[in-house]
Amino acid sequence: MLLGAVVLWALNITVTKYMFEHGWLPLAYATIRYFVAITIFWIYTWWREGSFRIARADWKYVGIAAAAIFFNQLCFVYSLEFAKASTVSLLFASCPMFIGLFAIVFQHANLQRSFWAGAGLTFAGVALIAAGAGGGLVSGWKGDLLAIALAVTWGGYTVAIAPLMRRYSPFRISALVLALGWAPLALVSIPQVARQDFHFTGTVWLGFAYAVIGPLFLTNILWFTAVDRVGAARAAIFNNMQPFFAVFFALLILSESIHGLEIAGGVLIAIGIAYERLRRRPPVPVAELEGPA
Repeated sequence: MLLGAVVLWALNITVTKYMFEHGWLPLAYATIRYFVAITIFWIYTWWREGSFRIARADWKYVGIAAAAIFFNQLCFVYSLEFAKASTVSLLFASCPMFIGLFAIVFQHANLQRSFWAGAGLTFAGVALIAAGAGGGLVSGWKGDLLAIALAVTWGGYTVAIAPLMRRYSPFRISALVLALGWAPLALVSIPQVARQDFHFTGTVWLGFAYAVIGPLFLTNILWFTAVDRVGAARAAIFNNMQPFFAVFFALLILSESIHGLEIAGGVLIAIGIAYERLRRRPPVPVAELEGPA
């Protein structure tokens, strides 16, 4: 289930790029896709739980997570509008390090030296990818910056929902956050929806159906069911493979090319994340810190 979810997420980047190359406008695609997915997800969550209730004090976290999702979707569609799918995939691999930085700022986490070493390698890899993507740091900067912002906003979303995940099911939280994040997305998308031409080929509609059901609905069921069975630590190992599967799909399906600097940058990011994971020391239990009773 973990591998299936990762592959579905990875393929979504290539499918979305394909959608834009065959007539979809970015914001029209994003808002219609999310509306259909949210409708399906709300029906499923109501069938599963029979309620969307959360405590009043927790709505601030839902609001922050929804804002992060809104900006994340803007970055997602426009990064793929301006950059190659393979470049976006590689830059998104830096996401774990941004999650760590958000944890420092908002959760006052005391991260170990292994994190900072891994972060240094990761950000060096980001610089190499940006340099290789357009033949220089300036060429194609919009797509590169938006792809980095994609990783930043997903990191913010991940940290924002952490307190909620300790009290509610991931399905209830996802249903609420996706719906609230869709509302501003729908507003800014009105001009593009109004001029969107919907005369697509069957292949494009098939890709759209996949983009709704696969990465937005089915992956949530697979991922959270698997995490509940095997734990978050093992799931994180699989999740780190997602950008590299995405690069493979971009090269295979879209016939994209990849620069040597991008490969080197991707390797540096992988090394940085692996180093941080392997060198991280588990936290000392509270009982050990307090000493014998």
